[in-house]
Amino acid sequence: MTIPFDIVGFDLDGTLLDTSGDLGAAVNHALGLAGRAAVPHSAVSGLIGGGARIMLARALDLTGGADGVDQDGLFGELLAYYDANIAVHTALYPGAAEMLNALAAAGVKLAVVTNKREPMARKLFGELGLSGRFTSIIGAGRFALKPDPQALHAMVAACGGGRAAFVGDTTFDIGAARAAGLPCVAVSFGFCDAPPQELGADAVIDHFDALIPALRRL
Repeated sequence: MTIPFDIVGFDLDGTLLDTSGDLGAAVNHALGLAGRAAVPHSAVSGLIGGGARIMLARALDLTGGADGVDQDGLFGELLAYYDANIAVHTALYPGAAEMLNALAAAGVKLAVVTNKREPMARKLFGELGLSGRFTSIIGAGRFALKPDPQALHAMVAACGGGRAAFVGDTTFDIGAARAAGLPCVAVSFGFCDAPPQELGADAVIDHFDALIPALRRL
């Protein structure tokens, strides 16, 4: 099977993994400490993208605003809760395992660039038994957050160079890929912060069984 890329990188939240259940629980834990009502699960995906601090800010805006709230303290509580409950509900999206297997069998190096804090990303992959699949895992803390392209450049370097593509679900992901000069694919089933067809990706897929065909067309 010929794939025209040496490296395929992925966003984590809303791209490879549906983390909405565990992120939603952490957000609602923090909101409860602030005396706020819980955010329904149906609204959680709209909060995600850009990192946990932005997620918390959006949740506060949704439930009454941030005036009088110790956001730094609440953010620490959110992270502590999430770290302790990071893989309760989280799982790969349908078809992801098979897609990763097929890319690896074709000799493609797999990587992750996420705005999640890197120790948390590594812990999550470890608890799900996925760490060994990836040549490089880059998270928040070492480079500027997406849509800055620094982490994507570092991803390519960490994988030994070559032609790379990136897969994501938000304007943060597609913006970073564009800025890094990488072809990009958007997944329509993630936490999209704009209509999938308007994210600016080179291709949009509705299921991971469509990713390899999409990569071949780029």
